[in-house]
Amino acid sequence: MTEHTQALITPLATMLEMQDAMNKKVHPDWFKKNFEWYRAIWIECGEMLDHYGWKWWKHQSPDLEQVKLELVDIFHFGLSCRINGVDDYTVIAAQLAEEMSQAKQGANFPETLEMLAASALTMHGFDAQAFIGCMRQIDMDFAELYRSYVGKNTLNFFRQDHGYKDGSYIKVWHGKEDNEHLIEVLNELDITDPEFRQQVYLGLKSRYPQ
Repeated sequence: MTEHTQALITPLATMLEMQDAMNKKVHPDWFKKNFEWYRAIWIECGEMLDHYGWKWWKHQSPDLEQVKLELVDIFHFGLSCRINGVDDYTVIAAQLAEEMSQAKQGANFPETLEMLAASALTMHGFDAQAFIGCMRQIDMDFAELYRSYVGKNTLNFFRQDHGYKDGSYIKVWHGKEDNEHLIEVLNELDITDPEFRQQVYLGLKSRYPQ
């Protein structure tokens, strides 16, 4: 394992831990329910392709920011696929890191995305090699994935804590959607801060209508 690959293990383990916690927040016994995470992956792939553009009969320009957000959503589902209830986060993270060091790519982004979707459909799992291939073809590095994942995961927790389930959550604050506030909060913080996650949550809380 290369030094670069080893460096991915700790942040991947952190994200696996966060994903497990988020899934338990939604359903305490989520692992026993055998939710079809693979289905969420291929459906998100289709939505992402619309943001990237594929229709040859009309002019389309890739919305790369939205494509990246969709990739982050897919990573939530991919991590959920890999948590097996037996291996600890570090073991799973090491496996993912090794796979993500060997990207699998088609001739272009849509082809690589189809590889990711095809794997979800046929293998009912998460193809980390095709996923990292998608990232590379839109110039998204691992640091950006980590930053965006932690941000979105924290926002999901924030939503749950503020009435997302019972419908009392307010999604638009001061004329902006919560995702927009999240981006602004992330831009104000240092990703290397050991309390990055906590700072994201506090940043959202300071903006939310009391």
